[in-house]
Amino acid sequence: MTKGAQWGWTSGATLGLLAAAVVVLLAWAWWELRIAEPVVDLRTSGRRPVLLTNLASVALGFAMYSMSLVVPQLLQLPTATGHGLGQSLLVAGLCLAPGGLVMMAISTPAARLSAARGPKVSLMAGAAVIAAGYGLGVLATGSVLGLVVTSCVIAAGIGLGYAAMPALIMSAVPTSETAAANGLNALSRSLGTSVSSAVIGVVLANLSIHFAGHDVPSATGFAVALGIGGAAALLALVLAAFIPGRR
Repeated sequence: MTKGAQWGWTSGATLGLLAAAVVVLLAWAWWELRIAEPVVDLRTSGRRPVLLTNLASVALGFAMYSMSLVVPQLLQLPTATGHGLGQSLLVAGLCLAPGGLVMMAISTPAARLSAARGPKVSLMAGAAVIAAGYGLGVLATGSVLGLVVTSCVIAAGIGLGYAAMPALIMSAVPTSETAAANGLNALSRSLGTSVSSAVIGVVLANLSIHFAGHDVPSATGFAVALGIGGAAALLALVLAAFIPGRR
């Protein structure tokens, strides 16, 4: 997924590895289903609460990483492009730092919300906040402060959503399966970030302008990328809505 843009999406290497991945996945699933002590109990993972949580995790991982790809580039592009903000690498990093503090601060409210309403509600709230953050981002790309606020809103949603997923998994699987089930959930999130890097990279590469001898992402490309991130968050919200509610 991450090499598709570099190798070409229709190249032999890309298509061959994708086909090999499908074959290996099916072979692994067949093996896990037939042995007495599987590494991952796919029958448990196929239960509706677990499956929907993992699918929502893929979408949430996609939404999380999209912001990490868009905001730093917008901050660092030269102002002469018409949409860049001309900040240094140091300033761009400092602009993202408040988002980390917001994620730390949101941990206590997230725990209280999960205790009062259940982790499903926390996951849905997190996805909704992330989608709202991307909606704000589309309108706030013209200022440094706007992007800082955008990253903080998205970070708050990530804090809410990521705190809820392990609780949802552990409440739906036997105690003996919690480690493997949470590991699979972490893998689902990583899959979302990997797909995000590929998709957003393709979008920004194809919706670009020529500037100072180089192709750089255009304002339209950034807007589309933000829209895709918001759509992923909304998909996570829909998937989470179908998870059976449980305190």
